[in-house]
Amino acid sequence: MAESMRGLHRTARCGELGEEYIGKTVCMMGWVQKSRNKGGLIFTDLRDRSGILQILFEENECGAEVFEKASKLRAEFVIAVEGELRSRGKDANASLATGSVELVAKSLRILAEAETPPFPIEEDSKTKEDLRLKYRYLDLRRPDLAKRIMTRARLSQLIRAFLSKEGFLEIETPTLIKSTPEGARDFLVPSRLHQGSFYALPQSPQLLKQLLMVSGMDRYFQLARCYRDEDLRADRQPEFTQVDMELSFVDMEDVLEVNERLLQYIFKEICQVDISLPLQRMTWIDAMENYGSDKPDLRFDLPLLECTEAVRGCGFSVFSQCVENGGKVKGILLKGHASMPRKKIDSYVELVKGYQAKGLAWFGYAEDGSVKSSFAKFMSEEDIKRLTEATGLEQGDLLFLVSDEKKQVVWNSLGALRLALGKDLDLIQKGQWKFLWVTEFPMFEYSEELGRYQAMHHPFTMPMEEDLPLVDEEDLSKVRAKAYDIVLNGTELGGGSVRIHQSHVQEKMLEKLGFTKERATEQFGFLLEAFQYGVPPHAGLAYGLDRLAMWMVGAESIRDVIAFPKGKDGSDAMMDAPAEVFDPQQLKDLHIAITEE
Repeated sequence: MAESMRGLHRTARCGELGEEYIGKTVCMMGWVQKSRNKGGLIFTDLRDRSGILQILFEENECGAEVFEKASKLRAEFVIAVEGELRSRGKDANASLATGSVELVAKSLRILAEAETPPFPIEEDSKTKEDLRLKYRYLDLRRPDLAKRIMTRARLSQLIRAFLSKEGFLEIETPTLIKSTPEGARDFLVPSRLHQGSFYALPQSPQLLKQLLMVSGMDRYFQLARCYRDEDLRADRQPEFTQVDMELSFVDMEDVLEVNERLLQYIFKEICQVDISLPLQRMTWIDAMENYGSDKPDLRFDLPLLECTEAVRGCGFSVFSQCVENGGKVKGILLKGHASMPRKKIDSYVELVKGYQAKGLAWFGYAEDGSVKSSFAKFMSEEDIKRLTEATGLEQGDLLFLVSDEKKQVVWNSLGALRLALGKDLDLIQKGQWKFLWVTEFPMFEYSEELGRYQAMHHPFTMPMEEDLPLVDEEDLSKVRAKAYDIVLNGTELGGGSVRIHQSHVQEKMLEKLGFTKERATEQFGFLLEAFQYGVPPHAGLAYGLDRLAMWMVGAESIRDVIAFPKGKDGSDAMMDAPAEVFDPQQLKDLHIAITEE
């Protein structure tokens, strides 16, 4: 039967007891990790979020009644123990932070008994994630997961402290807003008071933080909850947290400078990593041309090689016709890998097909001078000479090539191949922290599905001043945006842009994106109206806090740094959500009827 803790006060957490407490009477509380009865001695490991402390129940010390009670302890019982802290001397356990001491029990209260958990509460659990998410409150007791959640909490505190010191105001924005197009599907919330109308949960506080700049708040930040109804993956959740910020009377350089110092500060405090400033920069076009990605992993050097001119007019029609039709041919050179097995090469052929490439051409130049290739027999000696000179291909090397009339296909397929090669050939340098600013993104991208241009970031991004005249041209692909992403080891940590603060430029952007004046007013009227009352130049940036924490703790998934995440299918196994509404009156109040297809 559970006992009361009345009259007891915990001295410290388990991992906080050091040698300064030796000889003192302390009161400790927590969960039983395990208990071992050695006859006249019972050793119990007591656990809380801070660590583990060994408790010794010795019948001569605690008495027969307490010893008998201790013999009934099982894993996950919640207990309170009073006693004297003593040194373990030569029996110290170096693997525990408190391994040099133990608590010799005098009294014991069982505050709560526990059923046998559905899986062991232990570090590096091999239990399937689905079961752990169903019992997430037990999963969070595991020391490694608890440590990650605590690190995330510390990260939030450090960010708040830094930005507050820099003059930012922490301001909350609403989570029931108007639905506005931002790239992903909105989560909609029906209104009871306004029949047939819906709120949307914010995909980001984008428009609201711009309005805060209009209102003169000058520097804003928020750890903002955001919601996007999109397909999930290891680093994506339907609800997530952004470190969101906006600054007035600034340009791009001001935003990058303060954020470089923020990154330097938090990585030093949490990861003990010294980041050299300024961070490396690369334009979007250079990132795509050289690495096939707008978030290149720079921990290994395997650039994409330009081969278009080298194969122009060659005997291999796949290349020559592609170039003739305005396409692109690029490659990746692997030094010393000419002997790669054909089975492995074929697996890379299948990989690039998943990125819409029609195939993967390859050329192996063996150490003995012999050639194995998927296309060499169609090319003359002069053709091959031009290709080897353009790529630096030598004996012992292997060259992969992709051609396509759509440069995005070439970039995407070779970018994916580059990452696969980096992993498979163990090219990635462990322990590296390669930060990169990617700048000058395209303002627009063409949607084949919609048959028109759409904003690559959002409609409120400022074009580069020198590209403003290009906005009036039919081909909008050359217009660059004052947009920037911060990348770490091939992962986008965050991104932002300088915003449009001039009404006529904003109206022009919306017009180019296919918004009529009526539709623009309907969806963004509150913002456009606000822009009539004096708007300061402003810019901002937002990090994915979950993704940032994931990298800092070395987790494989952002689910490992979120207390109560959704599963891979977006469901909550613990609370069984989403779920049907069982009270018909709730739906009736919202004027909603559920119909079967």
